[in-house]
Amino acid sequence: MTGLADLAREASSCTRCPLSAGRTQVVFGVGDPDADLMFVGEAPGRDEDLQGEPFVGRSGKLLDRLMGEELGIDRSRCYIANVVKCRPPDNRDPRPDEIAACRPYLGTQIRLIRPLVVITLGNFATKLLLETDQGITKVRGTSYPYGEAWLVPTFHPAAALRAGGVVVAQMRSDLVRAKELLGWAA
Repeated sequence: MTGLADLAREASSCTRCPLSAGRTQVVFGVGDPDADLMFVGEAPGRDEDLQGEPFVGRSGKLLDRLMGEELGIDRSRCYIANVVKCRPPDNRDPRPDEIAACRPYLGTQIRLIRPLVVITLGNFATKLLLETDQGITKVRGTSYPYGEAWLVPTFHPAAALRAGGVVVAQMRSDLVRAKELLGWAA
C-alpha cells in the first residue's frame, strides 16, 4: 500500500473533478501520520488554498484553541484532512461528484493513519463517513463505531463562529467525548 507522502504526491496532480481547474494547490492534510486522533472537515477555503494546509483561517484558529483547551494537544498530535482536497469556487458546498472523486484519497488517509478516533467537522464529513442523510444536529452528541475506531461528529468550526456560544459549548462537549474514548481523560 502506498504511503501518505506517495498519496499526497498523487493527489497534487489530480484532475478527477472540475475543482482541480480552480485550485491554487491541493490541500491534502497535515499532522502526525501515526496520530490516534484525526479530524475530517469539509473542503479548503481561500486561506487553506493559498497556504496548502487545512484549517488555517478563522475556523482553524477556533479549532486550534478548542484542541488545546479541551484535548490538551496541538496540531502536531493529530491529523487534519478534508473530504475534498481542492477549494470549491466561492467556498460553495462540495458537490456529490466532487466528493465521490476525492473519497478514495480520504479513505486511504484514514486506512494509513489508523486513528483510534475520527472527529468529523460538520455535515459533509459526518454524512460521508457515517453514510447517513441525517444532519449534524441530529447525530452529534454521541459516538459511533467506525471500523476499529470511533467516530465523533461535531459542528464545523465555521458554524460555531456564526452561531456562537451554544454551538461552541456543544463542540467542547464532543471533544471531551473524543478525549474519553482516547483514554486521555484525567
